[in-house]
Amino acid sequence: MKTLHLYLTRQIVAAVLLTVATFTFVLLLGNLLREILGLLVNRQAAPLMVLQAVALLVPFVMVFALPMGLLTATLLVFGRFSADQELTAVRASGVSLVAVVTPVLLLAVVLSGVSGWFTMQLAPRCRVAYKELLFRLGVDRATGLLAEDTFIKDFPGYVIYLGRVQGDRLQNVLIYQMETPPGLDPDFIPLEPGPGLGEPDGGEFRGPRVARILRAAEAQLRVDGATQEISLHFAEVEAVELDSWAPVVAQDFTLFLRSGVPRPERQGLKLSEMTFGQLIEEAYAYRRQGIDPTPVTVQIHRQAAFSFACVGFTLIGIPLGIRAHRRETSAGVGIALILVMIYYSFIILAQAWETYPGRYPYLLVWVPNFLFQGVGAGLLWWVNRR
Repeated sequence: MKTLHLYLTRQIVAAVLLTVATFTFVLLLGNLLREILGLLVNRQAAPLMVLQAVALLVPFVMVFALPMGLLTATLLVFGRFSADQELTAVRASGVSLVAVVTPVLLLAVVLSGVSGWFTMQLAPRCRVAYKELLFRLGVDRATGLLAEDTFIKDFPGYVIYLGRVQGDRLQNVLIYQMETPPGLDPDFIPLEPGPGLGEPDGGEFRGPRVARILRAAEAQLRVDGATQEISLHFAEVEAVELDSWAPVVAQDFTLFLRSGVPRPERQGLKLSEMTFGQLIEEAYAYRRQGIDPTPVTVQIHRQAAFSFACVGFTLIGIPLGIRAHRRETSAGVGIALILVMIYYSFIILAQAWETYPGRYPYLLVWVPNFLFQGVGAGLLWWVNRR
């Protein structure tokens, strides 16, 4: 049994190294062609700087490459294991399939821990460092004046969240208009209690709080080149006054924002660029202000749930590889891509619903894990009995 376990472990580890390296290269190539290669060709960046950018990108793409590589490796190894009749020989000797795959499942648990470290800590920090490197190289970020997937606090009196930015078209727009108690600077919107902003009177928070919420599916960004005045034009927007909670729908509405957009290096982090600890602090701070933290909560659950993707992919990959009974690499890669698309469809749907807390999008990110682990365990039990 020990010899069999060592044989399978060597096969899986070798396949994982190959598939993870392949996926990492493909994902890196897309970022390099889009952002780095042009700088290198135009001699705006030294080769050493390009290598530094690649090194900072590796942890970010490993978040996706590691689960995908483990899934593909599992399908390939167990597909060959079944096609070469090795599994038949093992079963004929009286060894159960569950006993055979135990070291592979333990490896998946270890890689889940590694994936969690990449997802929650290393990748966000490296992504921020990568963006700072690009800014030092003079690269203009495509996000423009307003960045998606982040709470924008640079316009006094407003906290803005944008689901997606496509040029001057903004989608899934959520705007909180703040009111400031007497005695406080209206341009100051703190995220944490400070001097004079604590709760000395019966626990009441005396900082700026939400007075009005604006929600729209789409808005048009307009910038006056002469005055640098920024405005958002809505074909239709729903406004909710927190005093009455009575929604009002306005047509052809324009919201003017005060100028003073910061330089790129002073813009806030995107939610996807925050570590797990930073996200928890962010959610707590917004909850104190009366701002719905659902987008932050979705990101928190997404990071936690995605850390367990390796276990789900391995559980479903073992029986599918055995049932596919194919030695061809193309068959394993094809099945892996289909499973990855199914998994990420839930993540995409949850992020599309992140401004709709009534739909509980933060629970949706756990569905593919439970689905893959449940179906994989059931298939593994069924294959073991045959």
